Amino acid sequence: MWAMNPGCLVPLGSLMRSPWRFFSKFAPNRWIKKRVLIVGDGPLAKALARVLVFDRSYRYDVKGVLSNNPALVGTSLVNPRVIGTINQLFELSEKHQIETVAVCVEDRRGTLPLDSLLDVKSMGLEVIDGHRLYETECGRLSIDELKPSFLIFSSGFKRKPIMMFLKRLVDIVGALLGLVVLAPIFLLIALLIKLDSPGPIFYRQTRVGHHGYPYTVLKFRSMRIDAEAEGIQWAALGDSRVTKTGCWLRKLRLDELPQLLNVLKGNMSLVGPRPERPHFVQELRKSIPYYDLRHTVRPGISGWAQTCFHYAGSLEDSHVKLQYDLYYVKNLSLWLDLQIIFRTIGVVFKGEGAR
Repeated sequence: MWAMNPGCLVPLGSLMRSPWRFFSKFAPNRWIKKRVLIVGDGPLAKALARVLVFDRSYRYDVKGVLSNNPALVGTSLVNPRVIGTINQLFELSEKHQIETVAVCVEDRRGTLPLDSLLDVKSMGLEVIDGHRLYETECGRLSIDELKPSFLIFSSGFKRKPIMMFLKRLVDIVGALLGLVVLAPIFLLIALLIKLDSPGPIFYRQTRVGHHGYPYTVLKFRSMRIDAEAEGIQWAALGDSRVTKTGCWLRKLRLDELPQLLNVLKGNMSLVGPRPERPHFVQELRKSIPYYDLRHTVRPGISGWAQTCFHYAGSLEDSHVKLQYDLYYVKNLSLWLDLQIIFRTIGVVFKGEGAR
């Protein structure tokens, strides 16, 4: 039996069984939370659950998790409980009035109930890849269990010539204006560095740039000249190698300003992944999957990772920061660059993440 509406047909039986789901399709998003069921119990499922429960709790109501292992039913996964097995997808979706099914099963060969997924999809539920929902909700890619096929067949990684031309044009104009407007500040910083500690005003260092090619980055010196007498090391909170002037330069990100010259040369962009030193790149690419994808665009003075995450001073931090970098590389656009520039202004004024 069907209930008739102008322009649409709604199964009356479905409406009677699922009034919440029917109402939620037409109600403003701010009124209700979207009911989500997570399919899978691996690292991606746990990471997604944390994001939806703790970071996006005002938008999502995670009703539970489905596992392939019946022994896990009733146990807690982060916060949502495992409420059933994957084979119970259809009946549990009906019972809990689910609106979105997030598929977080890493090995999907023979483990996914395709018929049940098709059934819930045909009922109007949103069936979405867990990686895609994770990316959308927290602005980074979960890389540990990420299959190359997701990156290959997903939308993104667009490099339209007109967009890249405009990005480069903005880089050149922005760098020129920055050098002219900030010239008095450059002189003041140079004077303070000379008065504070012996050594050169500028600091030159080799970094890995576009397509993995090395280049020399230019920054205001913020550390003692013997900072690496004991070898290359990560910068740490309260690093004793940082000078008094350097502490303020780093806090306000003013030590980065000479990189405007690198932007003019074409080594860098105003916005892009933070360039790393060759020594660290060799270490990180061995431990972190997809690390070299960040080199497919020019490195930047500021970037999505720099504005979303604190300074990466360890392998674990770099692992998280790469997730943000890959989000930027995948979703590169002038609009995203503009958002990053505004976020950078906020980060500078707050003095967040400096070391």
